[in-house]
Amino acid sequence: MSTEPTPTTTTPGGGALPSFGEAFKVWFKIGCLSFGGPAGQIAMMHRVLVDEKKWVDEPRFLHALNFCVLSPGPEAQKLATYIGWLLHGVRGGLAAGILFVMPGAFVMLGLSLLYALGRGIALIDGALFGIKAAVLVIVIEALIRIGKRALKTSVLLGIAAAAFVGIYFMAIPFPVIVIAAALIGWLVARSSPSSLGLKDDVGALAPPAPDRWRQAITASVIGLAAWWAPVVLVALVLGPGHVLTSIGLFFSKLAVVSFGGAYALLAYMAQQAVETYGWMTAPEMVDGLGLAETTPGPLILVTQFVGFLAAYREPLPFAPVFAGVLGAALTTWVTFVPSMLWIFAGAPFVEQLRANRRLSGALAAITAAVVGVILNLSVWFALHVLFGEVTERWFGPVRWFAFDPLALDLKTTALALIAALLAFRFHRGLIEVVAIMAVLGIVVRLTLGT
Repeated sequence: MSTEPTPTTTTPGGGALPSFGEAFKVWFKIGCLSFGGPAGQIAMMHRVLVDEKKWVDEPRFLHALNFCVLSPGPEAQKLATYIGWLLHGVRGGLAAGILFVMPGAFVMLGLSLLYALGRGIALIDGALFGIKAAVLVIVIEALIRIGKRALKTSVLLGIAAAAFVGIYFMAIPFPVIVIAAALIGWLVARSSPSSLGLKDDVGALAPPAPDRWRQAITASVIGLAAWWAPVVLVALVLGPGHVLTSIGLFFSKLAVVSFGGAYALLAYMAQQAVETYGWMTAPEMVDGLGLAETTPGPLILVTQFVGFLAAYREPLPFAPVFAGVLGAALTTWVTFVPSMLWIFAGAPFVEQLRANRRLSGALAAITAAVVGVILNLSVWFALHVLFGEVTERWFGPVRWFAFDPLALDLKTTALALIAALLAFRFHRGLIEVVAIMAVLGIVVRLTLGT
């Protein structure tokens, strides 16, 4: 049984159904221009697909977005995949999802190569120095934006606080926090949905898609096979202890718990990449997010930077650059194939999931927990960016980070304050802030040195 939607001659938005070639060009354009994180990307898709092309109507767009937020992975990319599927079936979904990621993936690969080969060059080091300050402000801005949207009730605020305490002071892994938050939301939604900010009215629902379970099973089998095939191949050829096998397994696990986007994942990813695997240092993780901020496509492409550096530094039996490219490609594959799998398997159930109160409660609780995780990331970034050397210490089950207050980097602090003014006072765009700070970083390094 095909997993295609029922063919029509008109779009859900009331316009004429575009040819696949026309849609392909639009998806490629969106992929090349999708800067600004998920908020900007979703706004651009709304303008193009709802207002200009009328390929999907407003209610369907919003319902699809709600479904995409329910599952792991970058919601903007999943939304593009779903609308592509809605228009042209599986090939439309594949085209939309792949084209949303591909331009940014190539740019990120180029930046990763430049990062690995260009260290020690004054201009590159200076730009990275300035970008670090911008990243700190960008993460704080994301914390404020998501917090305003997610923390609607005292219960949600409590979940966020508990998540911060759990991950910052007790080093509870991010997947455990996601599962615990989902369970709390699932249970609370049944007895007290209003305490999670849930509304009773979900509006009229479309009838269930015919044969939807067979469609879901077919998509799941094919998607799982595609997801794990390269990981299994690498393990068989290079062995279970090879860095590429570790990359495939680690980022596959990350893909399952990637609620909240790159900001929420970064602290957990840093913990594993820096402390468990030793693939990179904490400042390099900050550099990676800064570079990802400059690319189109999902911000979660920062995972590609980690995969590149990990394989680049443990390349055998390959040359370093070739190993890095393999690491980046494998990371990108196991990051985005699962997110497309969720869409193809779940697309026939989109309308019905809207009315599932418990799922909505689990999502609301997860989103609140993500706020606490991003607060942890903000503190973690601030310490490493502003003070340099930070030591993890424990007192029984409680963890804290020790640093020397006298080691405050005044140049970095000054750049961070400038970035904060640009973002919060003058409301400059993300790319503009990153570009300005990169230039200022070069000026500081060339005139004042390290």
